[in-house]
Amino acid sequence: MAGGRSRKLVIGLAFSAIILAGCTAQERDGYAKGNIPLETFSAEQIFERGEYELDRKDGERAAYYFGEVERLYPYSDWSKRALIMQAYAYHLEKDYENSRSSAQRYIDFYPTDDDAAYAQYLLALSYYDQIEEVGRDQGLTFQALQALRTVIERYPDSEYARSSILKFDLAFDHLAAKEMEIGRYYLRRQHYGAAINRFRSVVEDFQTTTHTPEALHRLVEAYLSLGLVNEAQTAGAILGYNYQGTVWYADTYALLTGRGLELKLKVSGDNWLAQVYRQMVKGQWL
Repeated sequence: MAGGRSRKLVIGLAFSAIILAGCTAQERDGYAKGNIPLETFSAEQIFERGEYELDRKDGERAAYYFGEVERLYPYSDWSKRALIMQAYAYHLEKDYENSRSSAQRYIDFYPTDDDAAYAQYLLALSYYDQIEEVGRDQGLTFQALQALRTVIERYPDSEYARSSILKFDLAFDHLAAKEMEIGRYYLRRQHYGAAINRFRSVVEDFQTTTHTPEALHRLVEAYLSLGLVNEAQTAGAILGYNYQGTVWYADTYALLTGRGLELKLKVSGDNWLAQVYRQMVKGQWL
Protein backbone atom coordinates (compact mmCIF):
# COMPACT_ATOMS: atom_id res chain seq x y z
CA MET A 1 0.00 0.00 0.00
CA ALA A 2 2.76 2.42 0.88
CA GLY A 3 4.45 1.76 -2.42
CA GLY A 4 1.17 2.40 -4.27
CA ARG A 5 0.62 5.72 -2.52
CA SER A 6 4.19 6.76 -3.27
CA ARG A 7 3.71 5.92 -6.93
CA LYS A 8 0.50 7.97 -7.12
CA LEU A 9 2.20 10.87 -5.38
CA VAL A 10 4.95 10.76 -7.98
CA ILE A 11 2.32 10.57 -10.74
CA GLY A 12 0.50 13.58 -9.34
CA LEU A 13 3.67 15.60 -9.11
CA ALA A 14 4.80 14.44 -12.53
CA PHE A 15 1.47 15.55 -13.98
CA SER A 16 2.33 19.08 -12.90
CA ALA A 17 5.96 18.80 -13.87
CA ILE A 18 5.16 17.70 -17.42
CA ILE A 19 3.39 20.97 -18.07
CA LEU A 20 5.70 23.23 -16.15
CA ALA A 21 8.89 21.95 -17.71
CA GLY A 22 9.95 24.26 -20.49
CA CYS A 23 7.05 26.67 -20.00
CA THR A 24 7.43 30.40 -19.89
CA ALA A 25 6.60 32.28 -16.70
CA GLN A 26 3.30 33.32 -18.27
CA GLU A 27 2.44 29.75 -19.20
CA ARG A 28 3.32 28.48 -15.74
CA ASP A 29 1.04 31.11 -14.28
CA GLY A 30 -1.70 29.99 -16.63
CA TYR A 31 -1.32 26.41 -15.47
CA ALA A 32 -1.49 27.45 -11.83
CA LYS A 33 -4.82 29.11 -12.60
CA GLY A 34 -6.07 26.02 -14.39
CA ASN A 35 -5.89 27.49 -17.90
CA ILE A 36 -3.83 24.73 -19.53
CA PRO A 37 -6.26 22.39 -21.32
CA LEU A 38 -6.41 18.75 -20.22
CA GLU A 39 -6.55 17.74 -23.89
CA THR A 40 -2.75 17.94 -23.63
CA PHE A 41 -2.73 14.70 -21.65
CA SER A 42 -3.62 11.11 -22.36
CA ALA A 43 -6.58 9.36 -20.77
CA GLU A 44 -4.22 7.36 -18.57
CA GLN A 45 -2.46 10.47 -17.31
CA ILE A 46 -5.72 12.21 -16.40
CA PHE A 47 -7.03 9.03 -14.78
CA GLU A 48 -3.89 8.73 -12.66
CA ARG A 49 -4.29 12.34 -11.62
CA GLY A 50 -7.76 11.42 -10.39
CA GLU A 51 -6.27 8.55 -8.38
CA TYR A 52 -3.71 10.95 -6.95
CA GLU A 53 -6.48 13.27 -5.78
CA LEU A 54 -8.28 10.31 -4.21
CA ASP A 55 -5.15 9.47 -2.25
CA ARG A 56 -5.22 13.06 -0.99
CA LYS A 57 -8.86 12.48 0.07
CA ASP A 58 -10.04 15.19 -2.29
CA GLY A 59 -13.04 13.43 -3.80
CA GLU A 60 -14.36 16.53 -5.52
CA ARG A 61 -11.22 17.10 -7.56
CA ALA A 62 -10.87 13.38 -8.20
CA ALA A 63 -14.41 13.26 -9.57
CA TYR A 64 -13.59 16.20 -11.83
CA TYR A 65 -10.58 14.46 -13.38
CA PHE A 66 -12.43 11.17 -13.80
CA GLY A 67 -15.23 13.10 -15.48
CA GLU A 68 -12.74 14.69 -17.83
CA VAL A 69 -11.48 11.26 -18.87
CA GLU A 70 -15.04 10.34 -19.81
CA ARG A 71 -15.55 13.62 -21.66
CA LEU A 72 -12.29 13.64 -23.59
CA TYR A 73 -12.00 9.90 -24.27
CA PRO A 74 -15.63 8.70 -24.23
CA TYR A 75 -15.12 5.35 -25.99
CA SER A 76 -11.93 4.24 -24.32
CA ASP A 77 -11.42 1.62 -21.65
CA TRP A 78 -10.12 4.42 -19.44
CA SER A 79 -13.48 6.15 -19.76
CA LYS A 80 -15.26 3.07 -18.43
CA ARG A 81 -12.88 2.81 -15.50
CA ALA A 82 -13.14 6.54 -14.83
CA LEU A 83 -16.93 6.40 -14.62
CA ILE A 84 -16.99 3.89 -11.76
CA MET A 85 -14.18 5.77 -10.02
CA GLN A 86 -16.13 8.99 -10.36
CA ALA A 87 -19.10 7.35 -8.61
CA TYR A 88 -16.77 6.32 -5.79
CA ALA A 89 -15.17 9.77 -5.57
CA TYR A 90 -18.55 11.47 -5.29
CA HIS A 91 -19.56 9.01 -2.58
CA LEU A 92 -16.37 9.80 -0.70
CA GLU A 93 -17.49 13.44 -0.68
CA LYS A 94 -21.00 12.42 0.44
CA ASP A 95 -22.33 13.87 -2.79
CA TYR A 96 -24.84 11.05 -2.97
CA GLU A 97 -26.94 12.37 -5.82
CA ASN A 98 -23.99 12.64 -8.21
CA SER A 99 -22.57 9.34 -6.98
CA ARG A 100 -25.88 7.67 -7.75
CA SER A 101 -26.03 9.33 -11.16
CA SER A 102 -22.54 8.10 -12.12
CA ALA A 103 -23.22 4.61 -10.81
CA GLN A 104 -26.50 4.40 -12.71
CA ARG A 105 -24.81 5.52 -15.93
CA TYR A 106 -22.24 2.79 -15.46
CA ILE A 107 -24.98 0.18 -15.01
CA ASP A 108 -26.81 1.48 -18.08
CA PHE A 109 -23.68 1.52 -20.29
CA TYR A 110 -21.91 -1.59 -18.99
CA PRO A 111 -24.55 -3.92 -17.45
CA THR A 112 -22.48 -7.08 -17.96
CA ASP A 113 -19.13 -5.66 -16.88
CA ASP A 114 -17.33 -7.06 -13.84
CA ASP A 115 -17.72 -3.73 -12.02
CA ALA A 116 -21.49 -3.54 -12.59
CA ALA A 117 -22.05 -5.22 -9.22
CA TYR A 118 -19.93 -2.59 -7.51
CA ALA A 119 -21.79 0.18 -9.34
CA GLN A 120 -25.11 -1.22 -8.10
CA TYR A 121 -23.67 -1.51 -4.60
CA LEU A 122 -22.53 2.13 -4.68
CA LEU A 123 -25.98 3.13 -5.85
CA ALA A 124 -27.50 1.30 -2.89
CA LEU A 125 -25.02 2.92 -0.51
CA SER A 126 -26.02 6.35 -1.82
CA TYR A 127 -29.38 5.72 -0.14
CA TYR A 128 -28.26 3.56 2.76
CA ASP A 129 -25.64 5.96 4.11
CA GLN A 130 -28.33 8.62 4.55
CA ILE A 131 -30.66 6.62 6.81
CA GLU A 132 -28.56 6.40 9.96
CA GLU A 133 -30.89 8.66 11.93
CA VAL A 134 -34.25 7.08 12.78
CA GLY A 135 -36.08 10.39 12.40
CA ARG A 136 -35.21 10.88 8.75
CA ASP A 137 -37.54 10.44 5.79
CA GLN A 138 -38.32 6.75 5.42
CA GLY A 139 -38.47 7.07 1.64
CA LEU A 140 -34.69 6.77 1.61
CA THR A 141 -34.92 3.52 3.57
CA PHE A 142 -37.34 1.99 1.09
CA GLN A 143 -35.10 3.04 -1.80
CA ALA A 144 -32.07 1.57 -0.03
CA LEU A 145 -33.91 -1.71 0.51
CA GLN A 146 -34.89 -1.88 -3.15
CA ALA A 147 -31.36 -1.13 -4.36
CA LEU A 148 -29.78 -3.59 -1.91
CA ARG A 149 -32.22 -6.28 -2.98
CA THR A 150 -31.11 -5.71 -6.58
CA VAL A 151 -27.48 -6.36 -5.59
CA ILE A 152 -28.49 -9.54 -3.74
CA GLU A 153 -30.68 -10.91 -6.51
CA ARG A 154 -28.75 -9.77 -9.58
CA TYR A 155 -25.24 -10.42 -8.26
CA PRO A 156 -25.62 -13.21 -5.67
CA ASP A 157 -22.08 -14.49 -6.18
CA SER A 158 -20.39 -11.11 -5.99
CA GLU A 159 -18.32 -9.94 -3.03
CA TYR A 160 -20.95 -7.25 -2.40
CA ALA A 161 -23.90 -9.61 -1.90
CA ARG A 162 -23.07 -10.53 1.69
CA SER A 163 -22.56 -6.92 2.72
CA SER A 164 -25.83 -6.04 1.01
CA ILE A 165 -27.67 -8.73 2.97
CA LEU A 166 -26.36 -7.34 6.26
CA LYS A 167 -27.27 -3.80 5.29
CA PHE A 168 -30.69 -4.94 4.07
CA ASP A 169 -31.41 -6.45 7.50
CA LEU A 170 -30.25 -3.26 9.22
CA ALA A 171 -32.37 -1.08 6.94
CA PHE A 172 -35.37 -3.34 7.54
CA ASP A 173 -34.78 -3.03 11.29
CA HIS A 174 -34.59 0.73 10.79
CA LEU A 175 -38.12 0.80 9.38
CA ALA A 176 -39.39 -1.11 12.39
CA ALA A 177 -37.57 1.33 14.69
CA LYS A 178 -39.41 4.20 13.01
CA GLU A 179 -42.75 2.50 13.56
CA MET A 180 -41.86 1.96 17.21
CA GLU A 181 -40.83 5.57 17.64
CA ILE A 182 -44.18 6.81 16.30
CA GLY A 183 -46.10 4.20 18.28
CA ARG A 184 -44.45 5.23 21.55
CA TYR A 185 -45.21 8.86 20.73
CA TYR A 186 -48.92 8.08 20.38
CA LEU A 187 -48.92 5.85 23.45
CA ARG A 188 -47.43 8.59 25.65
CA ARG A 189 -50.19 10.93 24.50
CA GLN A 190 -52.88 8.31 25.10
CA HIS A 191 -53.79 7.99 21.44
CA TYR A 192 -54.15 4.27 21.92
CA GLY A 193 -55.77 3.38 18.61
CA ALA A 194 -53.03 5.09 16.59
CA ALA A 195 -50.36 3.49 18.80
CA ILE A 196 -51.86 0.03 18.33
CA ASN A 197 -51.75 0.43 14.54
CA ARG A 198 -48.01 1.16 14.65
CA PHE A 199 -47.17 -1.69 17.01
CA ARG A 200 -49.36 -4.03 14.97
CA SER A 201 -47.36 -3.11 11.87
CA VAL A 202 -44.15 -4.16 13.63
CA VAL A 203 -45.64 -7.49 14.77
CA GLU A 204 -47.15 -8.33 11.40
CA ASP A 205 -44.65 -6.85 8.95
CA PHE A 206 -41.35 -6.81 10.86
CA GLN A 207 -41.45 -10.04 12.87
CA THR A 208 -37.80 -10.80 12.17
CA THR A 209 -36.52 -7.54 13.65
CA THR A 210 -35.33 -6.86 17.18
CA HIS A 211 -38.32 -4.62 17.88
CA THR A 212 -41.05 -7.29 17.96
CA PRO A 213 -40.82 -8.09 21.71
CA GLU A 214 -41.24 -4.45 22.69
CA ALA A 215 -44.06 -4.02 20.19
CA LEU A 216 -45.96 -6.88 21.83
CA HIS A 217 -45.40 -5.40 25.28
CA ARG A 218 -46.61 -1.98 24.12
CA LEU A 219 -49.69 -3.65 22.68
CA VAL A 220 -50.39 -5.11 26.11
CA GLU A 221 -50.09 -1.63 27.61
CA ALA A 222 -52.33 -0.04 24.99
CA TYR A 223 -55.01 -2.73 25.13
CA LEU A 224 -55.15 -2.64 28.92
CA SER A 225 -55.54 1.13 28.77
CA LEU A 226 -58.57 0.63 26.53
CA GLY A 227 -59.98 -2.12 28.75
CA LEU A 228 -59.45 -4.78 26.05
CA VAL A 229 -58.28 -7.50 28.41
CA ASN A 230 -58.61 -10.42 25.99
CA GLU A 231 -56.40 -8.71 23.40
CA ALA A 232 -53.86 -7.75 26.06
CA GLN A 233 -53.66 -11.36 27.29
CA THR A 234 -53.28 -12.66 23.74
CA ALA A 235 -50.41 -10.27 22.99
CA GLY A 236 -48.84 -11.33 26.29
CA ALA A 237 -49.17 -15.00 25.37
CA ILE A 238 -47.42 -14.44 22.03
CA LEU A 239 -44.66 -12.56 23.81
CA GLY A 240 -44.29 -15.27 26.44
CA TYR A 241 -44.09 -18.06 23.90
CA ASN A 242 -41.54 -16.45 21.59
CA TYR A 243 -39.55 -14.04 23.76
CA GLN A 244 -39.75 -15.36 27.30
CA GLY A 245 -36.10 -14.51 28.01
CA THR A 246 -36.53 -10.80 27.29
CA VAL A 247 -37.07 -7.91 29.69
CA TRP A 248 -40.25 -7.12 27.77
CA TYR A 249 -41.76 -10.44 28.80
CA ALA A 250 -40.82 -9.80 32.42
CA ASP A 251 -42.49 -6.37 32.25
CA THR A 252 -45.58 -7.81 30.60
CA TYR A 253 -45.83 -10.65 33.11
CA ALA A 254 -45.61 -8.18 35.99
CA LEU A 255 -48.17 -5.88 34.36
CA LEU A 256 -50.75 -8.62 33.78
CA THR A 257 -50.32 -10.53 37.03
CA GLY A 258 -50.33 -7.23 38.91
CA ARG A 259 -53.91 -6.85 37.71
CA GLY A 260 -54.82 -10.42 38.56
CA LEU A 261 -54.65 -11.53 34.92
CA GLU A 262 -52.94 -14.48 33.30
CA LEU A 263 -51.20 -14.80 29.96
CA LYS A 264 -53.97 -16.29 27.87
CA LEU A 265 -52.97 -19.59 26.31
CA LYS A 266 -56.21 -20.40 24.47
CA VAL A 267 -57.28 -17.98 21.78
CA SER A 268 -60.65 -17.79 20.09
CA GLY A 269 -62.03 -15.50 17.42
CA ASP A 270 -60.50 -14.33 14.17
CA ASN A 271 -59.03 -10.91 14.96
CA TRP A 272 -55.51 -10.06 13.83
CA LEU A 273 -53.87 -11.02 17.13
CA ALA A 274 -55.60 -14.40 17.13
CA GLN A 275 -54.24 -15.02 13.65
CA VAL A 276 -50.71 -14.03 14.73
CA TYR A 277 -51.06 -16.29 17.77
CA ARG A 278 -52.05 -19.26 15.63
CA GLN A 279 -49.16 -18.58 13.26
CA MET A 280 -46.39 -17.87 15.76
CA VAL A 281 -47.43 -20.23 18.57
CA LYS A 282 -49.45 -22.98 16.89
CA GLY A 283 -47.67 -22.93 13.54
CA GLN A 284 -51.01 -22.72 11.70
CA TRP A 285 -50.19 -20.58 8.68
CA LEU A 286 -53.29 -21.26 6.61
